[in-house]
Amino acid sequence: MFTSRSNTDLAETVAGDMLIPLIRAAATISFAIAPCSLGFVIIAVSEQLIRSIMVGDDPELLVSDLQNQFPNDAIEVIENDNGGLMAKVVDLIERPDQALDLPLDIRGTDFQMRVWDALQKVAAGSTLNYTFLAEQIGAPNAVRPAV
Repeated sequence: MFTSRSNTDLAETVAGDMLIPLIRAAATISFAIAPCSLGFVIIAVSEQLIRSIMVGDDPELLVSDLQNQFPNDAIEVIENDNGGLMAKVVDLIERPDQALDLPLDIRGTDFQMRVWDALQKVAAGSTLNYTFLAEQIGAPNAVRPAV
């Protein structure tokens, strides 16, 4: 069955989703880069919470990507990683089967948060498809048709 949403419904949804970035005030994002088995990992932290973790082959490109991800925030190198967050993230990459509780700053729409919660329940090394994930979050029609 095909259902249609009015332009008003779409505008309200888009406006609601757009409020999330607008509410965030400019912040200082501290970052650190370390080598790992996947190349390099960069973590970005603000207010003692991890805002971003990215992996790549080129540390300079990772910093550029970080600046693009947070264009309105000041970016600075972490001078002192007293909490050992970088070591914990690298350890998680090297041994993903370990349970680890990282202080993550997770922001998103209600839908994005449901997806994140469902993904956290997937065991390391397991795979699932989008259809299964959509069913798990109670949104079986959230899957785009194959092209």
